[in-house]
Amino acid sequence: MQISLILPCFNPQPDWEDTLCAQYALLQKEMQQDIELILVIDGMAKKETDAAVNRLNKQLPELKTIRYDTNRGKGYAVRKGVAAATGEIILYTDVDFPYTTDSIMKLYREITTAQTDIAIGIKDEAYYQHVPVARRMISKALRGLTGVLLSMPETDTQCGLKGFRKEVKPLFLATRIDRYLFDLEFLYMGYQTKQLKIAAIPVTLRDNITFRKMNYGILMPEMMNFAKLVLRRKK
Repeated sequence: MQISLILPCFNPQPDWEDTLCAQYALLQKEMQQDIELILVIDGMAKKETDAAVNRLNKQLPELKTIRYDTNRGKGYAVRKGVAAATGEIILYTDVDFPYTTDSIMKLYREITTAQTDIAIGIKDEAYYQHVPVARRMISKALRGLTGVLLSMPETDTQCGLKGFRKEVKPLFLATRIDRYLFDLEFLYMGYQTKQLKIAAIPVTLRDNITFRKMNYGILMPEMMNFAKLVLRRKK
């Protein structure tokens, strides 16, 4: 059963390609099967990525790279990767592999053994000890609003690790939010179908993962995206 793994990439940490290779090797060892690895470079300048991508291509000849000139957002990047994916199971996470290999395997096993259509990572309490206070408050506020205004069974929608069967691919590609709330839109649409089995799986951060400062300029556009989902529900 072929696996596709989508890695959106925008302004990653230094030496990100070394982390990618190391974590990918661990995952391959655990899965013991082919993985279609798709890197989506979300509008980064070529001079910033050419050397890293050339190095990756030498170490990972199976790597597929998608790139475009203008930054469009994580949601757009993941959709581009999903559109190109051919695997029977599609997973996506961040390019620095912030979650443990065991966490990725939990989602994979849930989909393959429990006939689950969509498996979503949910953050454990230890996660919130690693993030800045402001980011923690925004995350928990979003979860509260999601529960009250969208009445979704699971409110932790923004964990950067999810997977689904290829049959769910058209639903994912029907999302329209280009930035961070694409995860919320995808799960909202999934729950609305009432036909998909969706499982929430606790996942764990790797050691020494650091979070960059939040860009507060995205808050207003994302609040508008959230409002659009609420209005869609009312209709």
